[in-house]
Amino acid sequence: MRVAAIDCGTNSIRLLVADLPSQSDAPLVDVVREMRIVRLGQGVDRTGRLAAEAIERTRVALADYAEQIRTLGAERVRMVATSASRDASNADDFRRMVLDTLGTAPEVISGDEEARLSFAGAVRGLRGAEPPYLVVDIGGGSTEFVLGTDGVDAARSVDIGCVRLTERHLRSDPPTLAEIAATEKDIVAAVGLARETVAVEKARTLVGLAGSVTTVTALALGLDAYDPAAIHHARISRAQVAEVTERLLTQTREQRAAYPVMHPGRVDVIGAGALVLRVIMDEVGAESVVASEHDILDGIAWSLA
Repeated sequence: MRVAAIDCGTNSIRLLVADLPSQSDAPLVDVVREMRIVRLGQGVDRTGRLAAEAIERTRVALADYAEQIRTLGAERVRMVATSASRDASNADDFRRMVLDTLGTAPEVISGDEEARLSFAGAVRGLRGAEPPYLVVDIGGGSTEFVLGTDGVDAARSVDIGCVRLTERHLRSDPPTLAEIAATEKDIVAAVGLARETVAVEKARTLVGLAGSVTTVTALALGLDAYDPAAIHHARISRAQVAEVTERLLTQTREQRAAYPVMHPGRVDVIGAGALVLRVIMDEVGAESVVASEHDILDGIAWSLA
């Protein structure tokens, strides 16, 4: 059966059209997998509302996705909207736009459901890594912590993300030491909140999801171009993450944009995303992180089985 999954987060909107396998232990067969930076969460941390221009950028991307879904003949469609649309006072405007454009209403899911879908997408097919897994999904507005082995034992979503923290603190180019310190303080506090629910010390493997993690991994590996196959399930050390984070936070926007692995829509927020990953590794004592290209988008697709 062919299905379509859409993940609309604070920073990006992504589409996966895939064929579900007949055997439960077989992988998804990708037909289309793509991502666009629409920055839906622009200004939400400050205003509490979705900006009209952000909704319009999302509508344009979604209209193209809807056409691809129809053309490719997906039988089931599920769209999940996460942090920005949970927080916004005008979320109903966004919901109406999606219904008019896609023909299917978005599910504005809770942080816990977001965490569970991310875990399902991330650990299926993970080989050679020792459980329990701590899956950390670093988004634009929130970060999910999920602990489990075959299923989820505990999960917590906290309000730290690359867009939220950039808008809140990292306003200089490059950021000042004071801005970085304020960001670190917020991240440490958020990890403390996650620890109230998730026993992170029980994890044997840290698995990192989303664009901040995969971009840091690409930089640590020294790739000449963004290569999902090389990044997926690559393991990088805490020292490598620290080196990349320090480099990004001391560079200008122009210098960060020059990396061949850097998506243009991630240039201004990658410093914050890398810092979230580095501080999490420090706080939970993880010596390495396994990057996964499979995440909530894959979890959404599997949920349609």
